[in-house]
Amino acid sequence: MVNYREIITIDAGIRFGKPCIKGTRISVYDVLSWLASGMSIEEILKDFPEITEVSIHACLAYAADKEHKVRVA
Repeated sequence: MVNYREIITIDAGIRFGKPCIKGTRISVYDVLSWLASGMSIEEILKDFPEITEVSIHACLAYAADKEHKVRVA
């Protein structure tokens, strides 16, 4: 699995502190939304050449890690 901590950053001055791909203003939410709407990885890479397939997988790993830590009381 990709070490998302090297690729996903959180900066209060970028996108209101949402987790983003390092060096961009593309948030994890953006990537997940594109994938959920049916965009392929190839389509995302074509539309946003500043990101890589590894960074897309880092977004998925970040989301999986956050989901894993959710507890229902």
